Amino acid sequence: MPIYSLVRPLAFALDAERAHRLTIAGLKAMPRLDPAQFPDSLRLTLAGIDFPSPVGLAAGFDKDAEVAEQMLGFGFGFVEVGTVTPHPQKGNPKPRLFRLVEDEAVINRMGFNNKGHSAALERLRRTTHLHGVIGVNVGANKDSPSRISDYAVGIRRLAPVARYLTVNISSPNTPGLRGLQDEGELRALLTAVEEVRTDKPIFLKVAPDLQPGDHERIVRAALDHHVDALIVANTTVSRPPLSSRHADEAGGLSGRPLKPLALEALKAFRNASAGEIPLIGVGGIADAGDAWERIKAGASLVQLYSAMVYNGPDIGRVIADGLAERLKREGYSSISEAVGADVS
Repeated sequence: MPIYSLVRPLAFALDAERAHRLTIAGLKAMPRLDPAQFPDSLRLTLAGIDFPSPVGLAAGFDKDAEVAEQMLGFGFGFVEVGTVTPHPQKGNPKPRLFRLVEDEAVINRMGFNNKGHSAALERLRRTTHLHGVIGVNVGANKDSPSRISDYAVGIRRLAPVARYLTVNISSPNTPGLRGLQDEGELRALLTAVEEVRTDKPIFLKVAPDLQPGDHERIVRAALDHHVDALIVANTTVSRPPLSSRHADEAGGLSGRPLKPLALEALKAFRNASAGEIPLIGVGGIADAGDAWERIKAGASLVQLYSAMVYNGPDIGRVIADGLAERLKREGYSSISEAVGADVS
C-alpha cells in the first residue's frame, strides 16, 4: 500500500504497543467498508462456512473485536478476533511487544490482555458480520480457578456472534496454558467444549513446539471430540538465529523466522491426520508464495498478522490476488483443488 510506506516510519518511531493502539483507534474512526470481493476461484467451504478468500487475519491484532469489519474491507477473506477471556485482564507488564525489524518478526508476551467477554459480545452484536466471516478466539484468565470452565463459558457465550470459535491453548504467555495440549488435559477440555457447543464450528489452535507423537495424539483427540479444524501454529518459544537487538526478549516469536517451523508443523499434522481434519496454516506467511506453499502442503486456509506490520493492511488482498494468479498459471480451477497437492 503506497500510503502505508509513508505511515510506516512514523509508526515505527513509536513503541510497538502504542503504535498498535493508535492503529486500532485510526481504523475505528474510518467508515466501515463492505467486505472485499474476490474471484470465484478463491472461494472455499470449510466446516459449512463459505470463505470468499482463503487468506485471513489471525487473532492477536483485534483483541477486543473493535475493527473486524474494517479489516474485511481491506481485503481479508475472514478475520479472527481475540483472544477473549471471561473477565477483563491487563495482561503482562509492559513493555511486552517488540518489533524485530531486521528479521521481519515480532516477539510478544502480551498475556491475553483484553476487556472480556461482555465487551466483545456487545461490539460483535453491533457488526454486520453476517456479510463476512468473523471468528472468535477464546482463552482462559490467568488467575482462573478452572481454565477448562473458562473455555466452555467462552464457547457458550460468544457462539451467537461468531461464525466459528477457536480454542486457543497454545499461547506461551499465560503460564501453564500449553499444558492443556497434554493428553488428559486436552481430552477433558474438548469434552467440556463439546458439551456446550452449538452449531458453530470449533477450531483448535496448537503450538509449533511439539514433540514426536504429539501430532498424532492431538489429531486423535480432535477427531474424537469433533473439532472442525486445526490452526497450525501459534508463536514459538524457540529462537532461530536472529539479528535484532530484541532477539533475547521473552515471549512468542512470530513473523518470517517462524516460517520453517510452522511449515514443518503443518506437514506433521497433515501426515498425522491423512487429511481427515482440515488444517489452517499460520506462521511466517508474508506473500502469495508463502501462502501457496502452505496450501499445497495441506492447508485449506491461511492466516497472518506479523507480516501486516511490515507490509500494511492490504496484504490480505495482495496475497489473495497472487493466489488467484497462481491458480491460473498452474491450471487449477479452484483453490480447493490445490489443497494438499504436494502431499504424497
